[in-house]
Amino acid sequence: MAFLVSVFKPLAYISLPVILLRSIAASSPIGRFYVRQTVYVGTLITAAAWGIIVAAGMSVVGRRYDVNYIIARTFYAMAEHFFDLHVEVEGEENLDGRPGILMVNHQTMLDIVVVGRVMPKQTSIMSKKSLQYSPLGPFMLMSGAIFIDRGNNSSAVRSLVAAGELMRKQRISLWMFPEGTRTSTEVPSMLPLKKGGFHLAIQAGLPIIPIVAENYWNLYHKGVFNSGVIKVRVLPPISTAGLTAADIPALTTQVRDQMLEALREISVVPPQGRAQESVSAKEKPQDTSRAQTSSIAPKIEDVSDSATAVLDAGTSSASLVSAYSLTGSENGVETDEDEGMILVGRPAA
Repeated sequence: MAFLVSVFKPLAYISLPVILLRSIAASSPIGRFYVRQTVYVGTLITAAAWGIIVAAGMSVVGRRYDVNYIIARTFYAMAEHFFDLHVEVEGEENLDGRPGILMVNHQTMLDIVVVGRVMPKQTSIMSKKSLQYSPLGPFMLMSGAIFIDRGNNSSAVRSLVAAGELMRKQRISLWMFPEGTRTSTEVPSMLPLKKGGFHLAIQAGLPIIPIVAENYWNLYHKGVFNSGVIKVRVLPPISTAGLTAADIPALTTQVRDQMLEALREISVVPPQGRAQESVSAKEKPQDTSRAQTSSIAPKIEDVSDSATAVLDAGTSSASLVSAYSLTGSENGVETDEDEGMILVGRPAA
C-alpha cells in the first residue's frame, strides 16, 4: 500500500493543474479562451526548449539550416494534437524547386500554426541584432540566424544587399509578412504592404510567391479560441525579371490585389460582415489609384527604412514566444516584433 501511495500521490499532484484548467475552460467561453491561450503559449515555450536541444545537435553535424523546419513541424504536430487545429494547403507545388520571396498575410498569433505547416525545409532567420545577446541568442546562432543592426540605416542596406547575394548563391528563400503588423477583423482584409521585400526581390532577381491564409476570425479573436481548419493558398510565382525600383509601386499593388482576391475567395465571411465587405470592395479601386500615383523613384532612405522594417525581428518557433505574448493585440497594434517577421528558407530539393 505504501508503495502505491508513493507512486500515485505525485501523479495526483501533477494532475491538479490539468483538472483546474479543464474546470475553468468548462465554466464559460471566456474561461475556455484564456485557458487555451495559456496552453498555446506553453506549447510555444515547450517547442522553444526542444529547439535549443535540436539546434545544438544539428549544428554539430552541419545541418543547422534544418533546425527551424524541424521545430516548426514539431509545433504544428503539437497544435494539431492539443487544439485540434489543422492547415489545408492548396497550391503547395508552387513552393517546389525555386528560391523566392514568400509573402504571407499576417493576422494573429495563430499564424504560427500556418508557419509550422507551410515553412520550407532548411530555414534560417533574419533578426534584429539585439536578439543576438538575448537568451534566444545561442539558439539563433546555432540555427544560422543573420543579425541586422536596425539602428544603423547604412548597415541595414548593406545587409539587404548581402542577403540578396546569399539568396542567389545558396538558393535560399525568404519568408516574410509584408504588412508589417497583425490585423484581424470579421471581414477579410489586408493592410498596405511594406516595400522592403519588393526591393530585395528585384535586387536579387527572385520571384515573389504570395501565400494566403484564410480569414480565421471564426476560430480566433478576443474571447474566442476554437478548433477547426485553416485553409491556405499558395499562389503562382510573380516574376521580377527586368523590373527596377521604379516598378515597385505597381508590383506592390499587383501582389496585394492578388492576395486580397484569394483571401476573399477562401475565407468564410459571417453574415454580419458581408455588408462591410461590400463597402470595402467598392473602396478598392480608390486605394489602387492612390498606390499607382505614389512615387516610383524611392530614395535610398526609403529603401533603408523598408529594410529596417522588413528585417527587424526574425522569428522561429523559439523566438515566436517573445513575438507573440499574451499581452499582444489581436487587432493590429504594432510591436517591435511585428515590424516584418522574417524567415529565410531553402526550398526542398
